[in-house]
Amino acid sequence: MDQELRQKTDEELARLVQGKNETAFGVLMSRYQSKLLRYGRKFLSETAPIEDVVQEVFIKAYQNIQSYDAARPFSPWIYRIAHNLFVNALRSKSRLPFITVDLDMFAAHTAYEIDPAGDEEREEMRGLIDRGLKELSPIYREVIVLYYIEQLSYQEIADVLHIPVGTVGIRLSRAREALKKYVEGT
Repeated sequence: MDQELRQKTDEELARLVQGKNETAFGVLMSRYQSKLLRYGRKFLSETAPIEDVVQEVFIKAYQNIQSYDAARPFSPWIYRIAHNLFVNALRSKSRLPFITVDLDMFAAHTAYEIDPAGDEEREEMRGLIDRGLKELSPIYREVIVLYYIEQLSYQEIADVLHIPVGTVGIRLSRAREALKKYVEGT
């Protein structure tokens, strides 16, 4: 049965969970745990206990599984829950209110397009990008992480963040520019 469940799509598993199949939820958790931890590490930049927040994501997902529309992709739904909880974690760790300001001061192109020749250079570039992500505003960091690391489409990112697809493109472009500026400045 467990092997049979592993062959099902996320949406099929979610339907089974809606029918009270807890084993199917375990399969979903195993599929998304490392993805959500990676997203949390990039999004939260060590400002909160990421593992605890990801566990909270799974609790919320299970509690709210009946509201999931199985005719739609599962991935944006769970990433939306994660996004909301990560934003809450940022707010609770900050003395100042979490403000998502659209900063137009970032400019240039993407550090992800730079293709260093050797493995050592790639590792160095990856480290620069990771440090650069920490310098980005959360609204730019989240689109970079969702697009390049989690490999969601513009439409899926728009669904997760509840913003228009065009805004995803603009934020992604500005985030790329800011990363390039950071990399060039180091």
